Amino acid sequence: MINEKENKRREAVIVLTASAVFLLFQSLVVGLIPAQVLMVALFLLMFFASGWSRRLAVALLPFVVFEVSYDWMRLCPNYMVNDIDVQGLYDTEKSLLGIVLPEYFHAHHCTLADLLTGLAYLCWVPGPMALGLWLYFTGRRREYLHFAIAFLVVNWIGFAIYYIHPAAPPWYVIEHGFEPILGTPGSAAGLVRFDELIGLPVFQSIYVNNSNIFAALPSLHAAYMLIATIYAVRARCPRWLIALCVVITLGIWFAAVYTCHHYVIDVLLGIATAFLGVFLFEHLLMRLRPVQRFMAAYERYVS
Repeated sequence: MINEKENKRREAVIVLTASAVFLLFQSLVVGLIPAQVLMVALFLLMFFASGWSRRLAVALLPFVVFEVSYDWMRLCPNYMVNDIDVQGLYDTEKSLLGIVLPEYFHAHHCTLADLLTGLAYLCWVPGPMALGLWLYFTGRRREYLHFAIAFLVVNWIGFAIYYIHPAAPPWYVIEHGFEPILGTPGSAAGLVRFDELIGLPVFQSIYVNNSNIFAALPSLHAAYMLIATIYAVRARCPRWLIALCVVITLGIWFAAVYTCHHYVIDVLLGIATAFLGVFLFEHLLMRLRPVQRFMAAYERYVS
């Protein structure tokens, strides 16, 4: 009993210290935004509220690390590491397909497609998180943790490629041409039509805080729901849930091109990145004993 109380006290000190250091670092170095304060507040509330909420808070940490990793790319933008590909990707797509589809959809769009693609794009992170929570609350804790860690691995691979090959999205070429302009703000691009339909600046408020607009290749939007679909199948989820994941995945792939956020090449490489990340985690990392011990301990804690 004493050891249990001591462990809880030690955990409380670690969590509070880590939260304070994170907020201080964000405010002084990266720049603090309200969403991050809310994220920390919710995590602390869940951690200290009860035993089950503490386990859930710890289980959600891979998604927290994902958000922090993405935001910390502000510290060293990828365009400071390598040259930005603006025209090369555009020309490659045109030479392979004979047409630049985002450019075509920019000139040819309709209200129904604007609505459906906006709804699909709203699922790009909430969708995977919803599946993760479904796995967690239906007792598939091992499957949930594999999904959450694989999701993080795929993101880190994608972030690394962002630095290897900084690339402008199609909307940048449409709005600014082929000259790279550093400091260009993010844009909701074709998704602004969805905002206009519903009368709320949903995507405009999201993309105004975009950490780096020259990170279009690969399309991680295309990867996220694909990872969810893969683990829905691996966890033997109900067929209706797998079918829903497939429909949303396909919808996001189309929406990425239709709304001018990604080229077809971006989407295809996003799909490849998803498969690569899952393969590396399941068939390479999970063969390492330290990783096996970590995952076993993680599963015991959240269970």
